Amino acid sequence: MNASLTTIASAVQALAPYQSYICEACGYVYHEADGDPDGGLPPGTRFADIPDDWACPLCGVTKADFSPYTAPTLDALRAGMASSAPVPTRGAAGVVIVGAGRAGWQMAEALRALDAGLPITLVSSCAGDVYDKPLLSIAMARGLAPEAIAKESGAAAATRLGLRLLAHTQAVRICPDTRTLRTTRGTLRYDRLVLAHGAQAALPPALPAALCWRVNHLAAYQRLRTALGDTPRDIAIVGAGLIGSELANDLALGGHRITLLDVQAAPLARWPAEQAGAPLLDAWKDLAIRFVGGVQVAQLEQLAGRYRLTTACGQRFAADQVIAAAGLQTPPRLAQSAGLAWDNGIAVDAATLRTSDARIHAMGDCIAIQGQPSRFIEPIARQARAIAADICGASPVPYEPRAAVVRVKTTSRPLTLH
Repeated sequence: MNASLTTIASAVQALAPYQSYICEACGYVYHEADGDPDGGLPPGTRFADIPDDWACPLCGVTKADFSPYTAPTLDALRAGMASSAPVPTRGAAGVVIVGAGRAGWQMAEALRALDAGLPITLVSSCAGDVYDKPLLSIAMARGLAPEAIAKESGAAAATRLGLRLLAHTQAVRICPDTRTLRTTRGTLRYDRLVLAHGAQAALPPALPAALCWRVNHLAAYQRLRTALGDTPRDIAIVGAGLIGSELANDLALGGHRITLLDVQAAPLARWPAEQAGAPLLDAWKDLAIRFVGGVQVAQLEQLAGRYRLTTACGQRFAADQVIAAAGLQTPPRLAQSAGLAWDNGIAVDAATLRTSDARIHAMGDCIAIQGQPSRFIEPIARQARAIAADICGASPVPYEPRAAVVRVKTTSRPLTLH
């Protein structure tokens, strides 16, 4: 009898419509119809059948952090906007957010959830399109065209949230005494300022910026894909950490030939070799990835339309394109202009994420808590909620730093590292 009931239940589940579930940590949506092939879940895998130790493809949390999700209809979005108080354009200066990556948009979402009428201005050096940055490391493996990576245009997101987006605008200087932000499109007043401008790819001294790519945002990735074209290329990647290893894996799956260089003896050297480097090298045996460890690039030069890298020990490597993936660093200019405390990044209070200026918060890749940078996706939503509560005077939602669980998006062999 029990076996019969189990069979009937399985049949009913198989006929039920596919559902979707959203990661409460990073916003990734798991569609049962699509599954997660890179994570070992074929299309059609029901959420109930996912192993408990499965990890979110974007931020690495487990299925326990997912909840049912139904995408809002256009009518529902319109109704929500119609019922919201109009956003004032005069009077209160409101909140200015610098940066339109995941951190900037999550910050705007959290503020709008608490205050429908709060004036919000988002300053972005790019178009401000909404996308998941981890997709830049797996787009080729998933067959995604560069133009298909963005989930929503910046203009559409601004309309949906009722905020002002200043796209293609550089933040130049913070003047805390007058509570103003100077930009390339004029000066903005603020009541509160949130720095969410992220970090930029570090550039080793031997790599001239004009001769190599730094793939840290969608626009740069789109330009790289255009430069590569449809023909297999020889690509040299300097740096075999998370970003370098993921890019090497994805570009190789896209048909390119990769030379991956690093000063360490194995890729992902931040973790023990038996947990990360050795399994990854084993997974790459059938891919066109040549890893060369223990080398320091001493020179990069352009010769006859190609590039030549020379190491300190005299080895030479030729390439059609060169990518710098030697870690991230927080640009200090804005923080310095405001005299903000600095400690390997913008120093913030661990609970409220306030900087040394009480009217300025910071979040995401640009911050450091007790000297430790925050470089992962999972904390961003929690950081946004903490800051929004502090700004809007809501019940405090203290941010709690946690040890990150890292999902390495090398689709040849995905790894979850602690």
